[in-house]
Amino acid sequence: MKEEVQKAIGLIRPSLQADGGDVELIDVSEDGIVKVKLTGACRGCPMSQMTLKMGIEKMIKQKIPDIKEVIAV
Repeated sequence: MKEEVQKAIGLIRPSLQADGGDVELIDVSEDGIVKVKLTGACRGCPMSQMTLKMGIEKMIKQKIPDIKEVIAV
């Protein structure tokens, strides 16, 4: 499942990089929790939680319905 999540992240990564940020996959648990690390401009951005939930999480859940949540670590 980790490979599938990595592919889904690859779809949103160009948008993040265009704004000077990025996202790094840390782990995918057996129970469908994805842990990511926001880097670059995303790390300190006040909109990072919205980017995480409405962008990254939404894209991953569309591609992989078994994913329950995406959290930043």
